[in-house]
Amino acid sequence: MKIADLIIWFEAWANPAWCESWDNCGWQIEPGVLQEETRVLVCLTPTLAVMQEAIALNANLIFAHHPLIFNPLKSLRTGEAIAEMVRLAFTHNIGIYTAHTNFDQVQDGTADVLAQILELKEVTPIELTQARLGYGRVGLLEPFLTLQELLATIQTRLSPPNLIFSPSADLQETISRVAVLGGSGASYISAVAKTGAQAYLTSDCKFHQFQESRDRNLILIDAGHYATERPACDRLVQKFQSLNLDWVQLSQKDEDFRQFFA
Repeated sequence: MKIADLIIWFEAWANPAWCESWDNCGWQIEPGVLQEETRVLVCLTPTLAVMQEAIALNANLIFAHHPLIFNPLKSLRTGEAIAEMVRLAFTHNIGIYTAHTNFDQVQDGTADVLAQILELKEVTPIELTQARLGYGRVGLLEPFLTLQELLATIQTRLSPPNLIFSPSADLQETISRVAVLGGSGASYISAVAKTGAQAYLTSDCKFHQFQESRDRNLILIDAGHYATERPACDRLVQKFQSLNLDWVQLSQKDEDFRQFFA
């Protein structure tokens, strides 16, 4: 499959026109690789480490969730990370393509994969954007779990380096309805509260957002940006493999940009 064909296939599933106005989905760098046989490295975030990995593996496409370029660039200068990424992309003929908020909404996208990992049933979007698609997912746990069991399940299945949750009087509280949204989902707290969810798994939550959740009787669980979105990258690799590409691999140089002192 040529790169152009892969992109056509992907955009029929997760149309970049669905991305938010502040977002930047689609081609970030296209150095003339559209007619090449696809050798794709999938990652969460396109970084210099991932670029060096792509060069070493002779990949010709970095397929990322996070955009390389969010805002219009005013300059490209030696020593800047984005400038170096652009230089290496053109030097080694490696394209960089991003699927961000369009990938968040679809079946088998970031939120949907989280719901599957927790084995939620009767799943619907937290916020509907179009027929059967939308941001986040909310569904039922079967069987029900205590809060302690739910936290242990999240820790086991996502392996976050640090799991933060709202103060709760009773870790033995029974949890039946859970909402999930990979990445920065604190802005959806109000919408989640209206779904009847008892717990909400997301990331990048601030101090007063935990307060807001508590005041709404919603248990907020922050497992970190990387842990909540990286699983969808792995799923994307599986979907690409089903297309019989020449070569596809999940990046081993993807980074969680936070460390925690024990």
